[in-house]
Amino acid sequence: MSLEALRNRLPEYAKDLKLNLGSLSTEPLLTQQQLAGTFVASAIASRNAEVTKAIVAEFAPKLSAEALTAAKAAAAIMGMNNVYYRFVHLVGGDYATLPAKLRMNIIGKPGVEKVDFELWSLAVSAINGCGMCMESHEKVVKHGGLSTEQVQASVRIAAVVHAVAGVLEAEDALAA
Repeated sequence: MSLEALRNRLPEYAKDLKLNLGSLSTEPLLTQQQLAGTFVASAIASRNAEVTKAIVAEFAPKLSAEALTAAKAAAAIMGMNNVYYRFVHLVGGDYATLPAKLRMNIIGKPGVEKVDFELWSLAVSAINGCGMCMESHEKVVKHGGLSTEQVQASVRIAAVVHAVAGVLEAEDALAA
């Protein structure tokens, strides 16, 4: 399935999502690698097979093998970290002083530029709703030279991809 086919699957009530998906797929504020990796990581984080297949089919050819692996890794590691650090953040107490004792080696050596991996991690963290992770990754990408508008573009992609996944899940459930 192509991105265009995915857009065409969206019902009329989700026309804004269809338009946003189209315009964000050519977002000029991000490099091709940042754009494609953000789409891939966001699709995986959105947990919808159809969306993931279509977005990976569209954007994987625009990434090196290493960058594609790193985008997948950002979704994977943040899937774990967002749950853990959201707990730490929301519960508070002594948990913040304890070592996480979770392996996170990919963050130190992601196989791509650190700022790109952090941007993808930020997008996934936005989908997963981890404030502590969003703040941490936003700080790193801004320190790495990305602008507020570039960060916003990445989160806009995450928001639209996640919403598309939700609409398609709902439509499939209603059709069943």
